Amino acid sequence: MAPNARISRAKFQAKLPHFLLVLLLSLSSSSGYGHDYSDALRKSILFFEGQRSGPLPPDQRIRWRRDSALRDGATAGVDLTGGYYDAGDNVKFGFPMAFTATLLSWSVIDFGRNMGPELGNALKAVRWATDYLLKATAVPGVVFVQVGDPLSDHNCWERPEDMDTLRTVYRIDRDHPGSDVAGETAAALAAASIVFRSRDPGYSRLLLDRAVKVFEFADMHRGAYSNSLRSGVCPFYCDNNGYQDELLWGAAWLHKASRRREYREYIVNNEVILRAGETINEFGWDNKHAGINVLISKEVLMGRADDLRSFQNNADGFICSILPGISHAQVQYSPGGLIFKAGGSNMQHVTSLSFLLLAYSNYLSHSNHIVPCEGRSASPALLKQLAKRQVDYILGDNPMRMSYMVGYGGRYPRRIHHRGSSLPSVAAHPAHIGCKAGSLYYLTPNPNPNILVGAVVGGPNSTDSFPDSRPYFQESEPTTYINAPLVGLLAFFSAHT
Repeated sequence: MAPNARISRAKFQAKLPHFLLVLLLSLSSSSGYGHDYSDALRKSILFFEGQRSGPLPPDQRIRWRRDSALRDGATAGVDLTGGYYDAGDNVKFGFPMAFTATLLSWSVIDFGRNMGPELGNALKAVRWATDYLLKATAVPGVVFVQVGDPLSDHNCWERPEDMDTLRTVYRIDRDHPGSDVAGETAAALAAASIVFRSRDPGYSRLLLDRAVKVFEFADMHRGAYSNSLRSGVCPFYCDNNGYQDELLWGAAWLHKASRRREYREYIVNNEVILRAGETINEFGWDNKHAGINVLISKEVLMGRADDLRSFQNNADGFICSILPGISHAQVQYSPGGLIFKAGGSNMQHVTSLSFLLLAYSNYLSHSNHIVPCEGRSASPALLKQLAKRQVDYILGDNPMRMSYMVGYGGRYPRRIHHRGSSLPSVAAHPAHIGCKAGSLYYLTPNPNPNILVGAVVGGPNSTDSFPDSRPYFQESEPTTYINAPLVGLLAFFSAHT
């Protein structure tokens, strides 16, 4: 740690209440020795292969999975095979899938150089998502945003290979707008175009050209997709935050990918109208505000965008809002030191907010800046330390002494809320398992027969307790958008520990 970082940290700690000082010291003293971040990185990427939909490739590594949903899109006359199942069910929700693709791409953009031999697998994970998003946006003026009736799907406990539930196709268009999901899709395509710019220039151009068209559609026909599709997406991935942040988010990624001045002007002109300064400590599939501010701040800190300095101010506010001792009422810490926010699947907040801590710490380091927080200073080193503590908690440095990544460490969740993992594989049980026949496997206290390596579950509650039980889906269900930012975190710490 640099001397100035140590001084800043001492000043910061001196004004903390005693119990929070103890917490912060525990964050910094948690050794993490023995954690194999490279192994965890490999497994965090492998998880995405277990979430694949459609025809599986010859190099598929999670072998208990088989082809599934091979007629997706047929009822609408389009090919919508491929993509990812978002979590433990068999629906392809476009909103969280696009966010997953954006965060996987950001992980590669910022930390790909640290991924070593896993970079190739990370690129495959990105491309599996973007190949699907290209299919979903192939019809001009239309975005296909979901495949699968969620009520029908959630009424069954079936392997994806067996599913005979309704594969309803949901779309947005000019008469049924969805600026939120379209804006996120544009962001995902633009971010991925950066990933493939030098690796596959033709594919990169295709992604960027499509991102431009999808963003134009999102901006021209404004509205929330949950208002258009209602029960098809709510309450599962209902847009509770509004579509304005996704328009800024999409424009920010398009500016980064294309360097076109029009997107910078869009950001400047719409900063207030699209409420860039709201809910600055939120970041996830529904709320992009903190991510927007951190992403745009990189250019400000590099001295290239002084007219966007308000975004850096917002990013600084975000950092202060989640620091122990200053944190906002919406951000708490469990007794064991885990970031905790109200609502389900808490690990999505842990990984996404920690990713922003790490990304911003790097941007601050390169510009020799620190974050002022109410008379205190938060150095880049402290931000990295806080992010690492969250990663170490996930990997087993917690009161339960349990890794929350399946397949990592000696003790990890065995009864995750995941259809494919909990039901016998096709190889073990070739006969069809029907909708209600799967309930037997859902209710059994036995461990899942198929290990979904790399899956990170929703995690413990606010008191660090974890039930390891399928019915407790908020704690035991993995999601793609938990893992996507974790890929970047693990890549960095695998190279800097």
